[in-house]
Amino acid sequence: MSNDYGKNAPLSYNKYLKVPELLELQERLSEPASHDELLFITIHQTYELWFKQILHEIDATIKWLDEGRAFRVNHSLRAVTGIEKIMVSQIHILETMAQIGFLEFRDKLNPASGFQSMQFRELEFVSGQKDEKILEIFKTDEFAYDRLKKRYADPSLGDAFWAMLGRLGFAVENYDERVAAIVVILTHPEEHADLFNMQDLLIEHDENISLWRYHHVLMVERMMGMKRGTGGSDGVGYLMTTLTKKFFPEIWEARTHLKVV
Repeated sequence: MSNDYGKNAPLSYNKYLKVPELLELQERLSEPASHDELLFITIHQTYELWFKQILHEIDATIKWLDEGRAFRVNHSLRAVTGIEKIMVSQIHILETMAQIGFLEFRDKLNPASGFQSMQFRELEFVSGQKDEKILEIFKTDEFAYDRLKKRYADPSLGDAFWAMLGRLGFAVENYDERVAAIVVILTHPEEHADLFNMQDLLIEHDENISLWRYHHVLMVERMMGMKRGTGGSDGVGYLMTTLTKKFFPEIWEARTHLKVV
């Protein structure tokens, strides 16, 4: 019998999406196999695929910003925010695990940790939240370090946005000028329709990641209380410290200065 997935076989759904290979990637470590471990792996692998797509869209967005193509910028940012809404809701699927079921395989994960998600750190870096301490943590992982080092050095999404506003005549040399530029856009949305939508999508991206962090904290506390993280972090305590981080503080602060004219 011929192999339906051989090199010479006609293209099929399973062949195009590499379904047989995909189904082999959820390798459980628990012995005997814990029922809930499959769900844990599937959710986190799905997150990594979503991170890949978001990075793809943000990289395209930066290119569109550099070229001044506002429609394409907003189109890609809508894809980003749409994916992020799914990511937030997806966290709660993990809450269907039995707490004791999670503990059946949790110790097998040591010293791995979600903190080590290279692509999530790439997402932070490309969005403008660059932390050299985070970069150094990945120094022993050559593949991750090389990718993160490039993200650290390259212009961020925010850099590209402010550069485009500068080319359009807005003063954006410092924090206060950037806040003032957003106030102008918010005050006159019909005069700056594309830019109004753009800054709104950027703040939505920022908000969605904050929501993801917050729902993640609650999910972790619901599942394991205040136990330390598998990678040695303070677990929920550490995650709480991430909740106030923002990619575009100037866009947020502009709301404070907005007045009816």
